[in-house]
Amino acid sequence: MSLRIHNTLTRALEPFAPLEPGHVRMYVCGMTVYDFCHLGHARSMVAFDVVQRWLRESGLRVTYVRNITDIDDKIIKRALENGETIRALTDRMIDALHQDADALGIERPTHEPRATDYVPQMLGIISQLEQRGLAYRVPNGDVNYAVRKFPGYGKLSGKSLDELHAGERVAVLDGKDDPLDFVLWKSAKPAEPADVKWDSPYGPGRPGWHIECSAMSCDMLGTTFDIHGGGADLQFPHHENEIAQSEGASGQPLARVWMHNGFINVDNEKMSKSLGNFFTIRDVLKSFDAETVRFFVVRSHYRSPLQYSDAHLNDARAALKRLYTALASVPPAHTTLDWSIPEAARFKAAMDEDFGTPEAVAVLFDLASEVNRSQSADLAGLLKALGGVLGLLQSDPQQFLQAGVSLDEATIQSRIDARAAAKKAKDFAQADAIRQELAAQGIVLKDGAGGTTWERG
Repeated sequence: MSLRIHNTLTRALEPFAPLEPGHVRMYVCGMTVYDFCHLGHARSMVAFDVVQRWLRESGLRVTYVRNITDIDDKIIKRALENGETIRALTDRMIDALHQDADALGIERPTHEPRATDYVPQMLGIISQLEQRGLAYRVPNGDVNYAVRKFPGYGKLSGKSLDELHAGERVAVLDGKDDPLDFVLWKSAKPAEPADVKWDSPYGPGRPGWHIECSAMSCDMLGTTFDIHGGGADLQFPHHENEIAQSEGASGQPLARVWMHNGFINVDNEKMSKSLGNFFTIRDVLKSFDAETVRFFVVRSHYRSPLQYSDAHLNDARAALKRLYTALASVPPAHTTLDWSIPEAARFKAAMDEDFGTPEAVAVLFDLASEVNRSQSADLAGLLKALGGVLGLLQSDPQQFLQAGVSLDEATIQSRIDARAAAKKAKDFAQADAIRQELAAQGIVLKDGAGGTTWERG
């Protein structure tokens, strides 16, 4: 079975083949670096890390570009509040981003361009748009995009201009011919620091947010490339505006496939800094190990919403321990992946169907049960190798199982009850796995006529 990807643009699963045989060019919108990354950012980074890992595992060369937005209204505001330069703030936040991403096992993209290095390319696109009648200057020095002059506007989000018009503000913002128009170039304001002002044919100023990604993606990957990704919240207006700018300037499709990962929710609301309901990656890592956080993200499909809570992370930790318990029970043999092996074939089929990690993870658990039953080093090796494709199960099993806080009595009893239920259902492999899991935590079980008792070893 060949790889199929859900394309937001067509709202359908489509067979995927790169424009250039054997080489995938992928652009993913990165972070605006004015604060520490939260779990919503982690979800996007992990999701597209899995995508690029699977593309490479499928024998494709991948040029993966994930940008950094290092000039933005929020960045300017935060730097002024902190009394530091824009560069000092963004350098510090980029370092923190890399620390968080490295902790989660996220491989660095091929290129990580900073927006401030691409201002000439942005001005070039704006000039092309102006020549094509899609951009206009206003007296205050701004340059805006004329949305109604681009026939395809709304094709990504599925929003018609009439629908957008119904939701617009009553008053037209200063300088705009139409409320739907958006800014390409912002004129410099007297109160803004000097390091956010660039010379341009329109006077000193700085780029709008949307034009940044158009310039970086097209400069590094060409006017048309294979995959454009990002969070679902970027679909409109950011990605819609990218299409309008890029395709309006070049006359060519921007990306053949658009991918969007789902939100992480807290109490059924999207996690975001604007709502104040976010948890930074580094704060979560104070309570949970990084691989558990990665597993929490990976075991859900990238397009599905993901509900955050300590209970869900604890459940992810317990599930990951089951996999490591199998690897602790028998040393894994060194394995070169053979996709004709039934378990590997199931894993591949899952990943080829729009990167179906829930089904792929289910294969890992089936393998773990078989390892516990058979004590096969080859199957343990296959489990570890398939886990590695997802960026999991590469730690020393004993160290992973022994790390963390000792189990409390309620948790121990719940695992004993689960073991009893497994034995009653004649799932002896699972019962043995729970015994081994508890043993790795220093909990020794004793079965007797009166039931199972335990003590700390």
